[in-house]
Amino acid sequence: MTKALGIFGSKVPSLPSFDVVAEIFAALAVKAGLAVMEVYGQPGTHRTKADSSPVCDADERAEVIILAGLAQSLPHVPVVAEEAVSRGEIPVCGHALILVDPLDGTREFLGRNGEFTVNIALIIDGVPQAGAVYAPALKKLWFAGEHAFVCDVEPGAALPPSTQWRPLHARIAPVGALVALASRSHCDAETEAYLARLPVSERRSAGSSLKFCAIAEGGADVYPRFGPTMEWDTAAGDAVLRAAGGAVLASDGALMRYGKAASNYRNSAFIAWGDASAAIL
Repeated sequence: MTKALGIFGSKVPSLPSFDVVAEIFAALAVKAGLAVMEVYGQPGTHRTKADSSPVCDADERAEVIILAGLAQSLPHVPVVAEEAVSRGEIPVCGHALILVDPLDGTREFLGRNGEFTVNIALIIDGVPQAGAVYAPALKKLWFAGEHAFVCDVEPGAALPPSTQWRPLHARIAPVGALVALASRSHCDAETEAYLARLPVSERRSAGSSLKFCAIAEGGADVYPRFGPTMEWDTAAGDAVLRAAGGAVLASDGALMRYGKAASNYRNSAFIAWGDASAAIL
């Protein structure tokens, strides 16, 4: 156990290591993934939230599971969760918080293309220190604390033994031959203009946090996003990518920061890179 100094004022509880926190998140994401897939296999309708984004039963059922697990495993860390926030349930957070997106890529979920994820991340002093991204339809899990891993796991199953975890390492950017990723549902003119400036030899589309994970695996190099996102959309993927050696840069070139309560946890534009030394802003 390690001390999270300065996070909770004078009463500083012990927290597990970031690698252990990542395993806690991973197990919860896989458990929530089963609830997501139970809804995925059924015909149904979705609803529209006040911000015009879609929500369905899968988001809400997964969030209930995750929040219950976090209350048991990390009860002293406040949780900012997407569906709770949409209901006005926003905790007061200090230097530490957990960000939860129970179903990232709801449009992909409703489109039945499998490119949706369950995201959980620990933020300390603005930095994503542990995270888990689970794609239940793909049966694939990425998670990271101090170290980053990927493994295959069925929705609702126990985490496989560590011998089945594959270490993640972002690659050095190939000269003149970048593989770029773009959002399947949210590409815009600014993204197109940015990509046109890069030496891109191949471009792929993907949904949800899968883009961060593809870069962390060394399968792609850059993912720009100029449209609006929320912190819970990106924090878990950012944690995985950083632990794999990559970086998520804000428009000013600084590393992306989290816990921005004053801006209602909205992100600025960002660019994810597997090799930050190749970054072009």
